[in-house]
Amino acid sequence: MKRKLRPLTIPAPVPAPGEGKRGRAGYLAYLLRQANAAVRLTLERALADLGVTPPQFAVLTMLNAYPGLSGADVARLALLTPQTVGVIIRNLERAGAIVKANHPRHGRALQWALTPKGRKLLAASRARAHALEAKMTALLPRKAEPALRDWLAALATELVPLDD
Repeated sequence: MKRKLRPLTIPAPVPAPGEGKRGRAGYLAYLLRQANAAVRLTLERALADLGVTPPQFAVLTMLNAYPGLSGADVARLALLTPQTVGVIIRNLERAGAIVKANHPRHGRALQWALTPKGRKLLAASRARAHALEAKMTALLPRKAEPALRDWLAALATELVPLDD
């Protein structure tokens, strides 16, 4: 015989982002996660018609800034797993956005760099990312931006040991 479950209480309505525990009354770590999810989803939508994902954008950005990186180096810089970067690199290479070369001293290691097509794709992606960043900074008092940037950088350097 099945037992009927009775509700403990009438469920409270779920607050919208910015309200209740999803706003000022919420835990700081949750608010960061909520903001990250909103930024990531917005960036995904902004890049979708270019055929670029946010992780691919991160890889293109790192290879533009530091040409000749290995896949492992890209993974560390882009905060992605080596397996994820391996898939991204294969897809970007297949699309003609990046090219590989053997490392001059470490024969088995591969180095990656953007092709002209990759630079063009990055430029289009970067324009959309800059538009999103402009929306984000418009919500922030101008004088608060440097302090926020310092705080976010400090979180990244102080909360995770460098050897992880």
